[in-house]
Amino acid sequence: MDGLELSIGKDEAWLDWLTGDKFTGAGARGAADALAADNDSTVIGFGPDQVNGFPGFWVKIETTYTVGDSIIPGTESKHAKAEATAIIRPRCDFPASADPAKPVEFTCDGGESFEIDPDDFEWGDLPDASALFSVHLAD
Repeated sequence: MDGLELSIGKDEAWLDWLTGDKFTGAGARGAADALAADNDSTVIGFGPDQVNGFPGFWVKIETTYTVGDSIIPGTESKHAKAEATAIIRPRCDFPASADPAKPVEFTCDGGESFEIDPDDFEWGDLPDASALFSVHLAD
């Protein structure tokens, strides 16, 4: 969100942030590490991805604990592994003819709407990131 806020009124391509074209992934690896740690796991693979035109990230994790007692012989000392891809999907639309130098009206999922005026924009004027984007598993 910092990149978007910094570009409004200064970069003609600021609308590209709201279509997902400017995502850099800053903080994504840290978020994956934290989520894995919360689930007693470690990230063993991570990278950018794209699904159906939406940007995202794939991650592979391994548990920090073993499977333990099991009815399947030989699995007691094995660690579980899993991988998934999460995508970032914009929740808001704007007219294709929108001029990034003029106020732009956005219509979001759920009927919410807001306007950004690049000449009168202040840090913190944006809605919460969860109103602008959804993040969900693609596989």
